[in-house]
Amino acid sequence: MIIYIHGFASSGLGDKAALFKEYFDEELISPSLSYVPSLAINTLEQLIESYLSLEQEVYLVGSSLGGYYAIYLANKYNLKAVLINPAVHAYETLDKIGTATNYYDYSSFEVIKEHLTYLKSIEVKEINEQSNFMVLLQEDDEVLDFNDAVEKLPDSELIIEQGGSHSFDEVERYFRKITLFFR
Repeated sequence: MIIYIHGFASSGLGDKAALFKEYFDEELISPSLSYVPSLAINTLEQLIESYLSLEQEVYLVGSSLGGYYAIYLANKYNLKAVLINPAVHAYETLDKIGTATNYYDYSSFEVIKEHLTYLKSIEVKEINEQSNFMVLLQEDDEVLDFNDAVEKLPDSELIIEQGGSHSFDEVERYFRKITLFFR
């Protein structure tokens, strides 16, 4: 099972999640996660553990903040993960946010100190198996510096493109490569 982990203020019904769902169909789930990091991680851990208990393979795809979560979870459970413009220092990136609006339902929420403290607490300082990661980066990401991910995961399978955006333009070009990476 592939678990798609959406980014900050997004949902499991976002545009990128929909592209992944269309391609991977029943092999993929894309849950809508809480904006509260500890609740999001708890949900993801329960999903992963339920699939593992059924002796199913589990793979992760994480975009932005979802990439940060995927690093933590892949490291904890020894899973393969594809990271799309990951927020490798999420607690620093979100520190400047305050009030935010969900892109799907336009609801407002607050990023509070406890969220940042929790994100810092799950930061992976040493990655067990960098070969478990494929990292898709576009240099013109307007939110994150792609070099941070390169520095964090230098021995992973790095794909770096010129141009692009934080959303990672035309990610569907990599679906076949992602399938092969997971297998």
